[in-house]
Amino acid sequence: MAEHPTGLAERLKGLNLVKVFSSPLKRAVRTCELAGFGAVAVIDCDLVEWDYGEYEGLRGAEIRAGRPEWQLFRDGCPGGESPQQVAARADRVVSRIRAVPGDVLLFSSGHFIRVLAARWIGIEPTVHARSFMLSTASLSALGYVDDLTRPVIRLWNETQHVVP
Repeated sequence: MAEHPTGLAERLKGLNLVKVFSSPLKRAVRTCELAGFGAVAVIDCDLVEWDYGEYEGLRGAEIRAGRPEWQLFRDGCPGGESPQQVAARADRVVSRIRAVPGDVLLFSSGHFIRVLAARWIGIEPTVHARSFMLSTASLSALGYVDDLTRPVIRLWNETQHVVP
């Protein structure tokens, strides 16, 4: 059974947001709409999920049946994106977010958000992003401690608003 972010609008209610960005992919746009931000969201193509190329539609176990040592965040996907290409997109998003004077809300997909979080705190996603597990429709928050030179992950993988 799929999980639904039915409580997301209530969970995000009252936030003082300066900007909202969404991936153009249907699932992100729909979640954005359900959360009540569809009318103000700006579509950002850099927020799309990883391009899986030849691996699109396959599960990790299926890929590893033919390539036992394969790791998405290290190896990327043939005919799709490399980890470096996804990290470059994440770096562009980070630059745009840091230029906004206030809180920003993003709607995107799991593998991309894991790379984004790694780049936010300045670590190498090819080594670390696979360690950031995310559930469907989870909420995470990136921010700072004390000043803009100390980026942190403030909240990760919260799912209290998700109804199974």
